[in-house]
Amino acid sequence: MKTLFSKFVFAPTSGLAATSLRLPVAVIFIAHGAQKLFGWFGGYGLVGTGQWMSSIGLEPGYAMALLAGSGEFFGGVALALGLLTRPAALVTAFTMLVALFSAHVGNGLFLSNNGYEYALALSAASVSLAFSGGGAFSLDALINAVRQKAMSERSFNNESVLV
Repeated sequence: MKTLFSKFVFAPTSGLAATSLRLPVAVIFIAHGAQKLFGWFGGYGLVGTGQWMSSIGLEPGYAMALLAGSGEFFGGVALALGLLTRPAALVTAFTMLVALFSAHVGNGLFLSNNGYEYALALSAASVSLAFSGGGAFSLDALINAVRQKAMSERSFNNESVLV
């Protein structure tokens, strides 16, 4: 029992850690991207979001809305699948940093005043996923396992030819 506790508490990695962060963050990014791109979930779509982006100085507004919405939506889909997790996480982190500095930093920290805490938290979660990868329960891990097996079999076949 003591070793099980020690392994759980002091283990340096866990296959579930990245997954438990990746999935809820992905849902948030997908929803926010869908608001910008499609007007779903009470969003304004590309035209409305583009007009708002122009109003805060992000020009051309429509293109910025397309970039932000695509980064959030497709980055979120990639995070949900655990596919290309590190690049997707870098895209979502960058998107949140742009939002943080362009729309929220002047309002202080707290969300109640449209502050930057939410963008900062999502950016930090994205950076964490960029460092950790998708975890054991991701398409990245599956692809890596298949590649490792293929490389191992190829290596075994090459050695057997030499014998």
